[in-house]
Amino acid sequence: GTVLTTTTDVTEVVKKVMPSVVSVNNKYIETTSFFGQQYNSEGEASGSGIIVGQNDSELLIATNNHVVESAEELTVQFADGSQSQAQIKGTDADKDLAVIAVQLSDISSDTMSSISIATLGDSNALTVGEPVIAIGNALGYGQSVTTGVVSALNRAIASDGSQNVQTGTDTEVNTFIQTDAAINPGNSGGALLNIHGEVIGINSNKIGGSTVEGMGYAIPINTASPILDELMNRTTRAKVTDSEELGFLGVDARDVSEEARQIYNLPAGAFVYSVVEGSPAEKAGIKKGDIITKLDGITISSRNELFSRMEYYKAGE
Repeated sequence: GTVLTTTTDVTEVVKKVMPSVVSVNNKYIETTSFFGQQYNSEGEASGSGIIVGQNDSELLIATNNHVVESAEELTVQFADGSQSQAQIKGTDADKDLAVIAVQLSDISSDTMSSISIATLGDSNALTVGEPVIAIGNALGYGQSVTTGVVSALNRAIASDGSQNVQTGTDTEVNTFIQTDAAINPGNSGGALLNIHGEVIGINSNKIGGSTVEGMGYAIPINTASPILDELMNRTTRAKVTDSEELGFLGVDARDVSEEARQIYNLPAGAFVYSVVEGSPAEKAGIKKGDIITKLDGITISSRNELFSRMEYYKAGE
C-alpha cells in the first residue's frame, strides 16, 4: 500500500512566511445603551494580518473585517517588533475581509528589509487531508503557529455564523475551508498556508461560532483575492483635521436593534430617524426610515460607525 507521511516539521515554512505576517491592534469606541442613555467606552481588539501588496506610497495588509471594525486607532506590528499606524482602506463585512494601509514613509529601512509580501496559492487545488499551517502574530503574544489538515472544503456557512444554511434566505452564504488547526482570536486575520508556504486561506475565528469544537474556518484565497484587489485600489483617507472643511450629512441616525434585524430581516446599519430640511442628505434623496449600510464602499453597521466614518470626508465630496 501507499505510505502516508505527514510533515510535522514546519519550521522552514514558518521562517519563510513570518516576515509577511503582522499583528493588528485596534482601539475602538464601543457604544452601549443603558435605560435609553448611550455610553461610550474604549475597547481593544487584536488579531493578525498578511502583507499582500505595496503601491507607490503604502504597504497593503489583508485582515478580517471584525479585527478592524469601528477602529479609532489601528496599530500594526511587524515581525521585527516595530510598530506603525495604519488606516482602513476598505472593508467587506459579508466576507469578513478588510484591507488596511501603512504609509511607507512610516516604516524604517531596517523594517522594510525584514518584511516581505506573502505568496498566494490556489485554494481550488486543495485536497481534504493535506497538511495546513495557521499562522498569526497577536500583539503582546507574539507569533502563534498551529498545524493540522484540511478537514473539509466548501463548507457552507451563513454570514451570520449559523451553520444550518437554508437556501432562499437573505443571509449571504459563503463557503470556507474547514481545518482542525486551531484558529484562535489572535491568529484571526492571519494566514492559512499549504506546505509550500503559500497562503491558501485567511483565518477567521468569527466564522462558525463555537458550534463545532476543534474546528477552524478560513476564507479561501481564491474567494478573497478579487475582493482584496478591489479594496486595495481604494483611496486611503485620513481624518479631516480642519473642522470648517468637515462634511455634513444632516441626519439623526440610530442603530438597527438586534430585535429589528431578526423580526423584520433588516440589515445592520445606521437607521435614519430624521433628515434635516435642506441638508445634503435630503438633497441626495435620503429619507426618514432609510438604513445606511455603506459609505463610499465601507461597511457601516452602526450609527457610531456612520459618524466616525464621516470624519474622513470634506464638504462637497
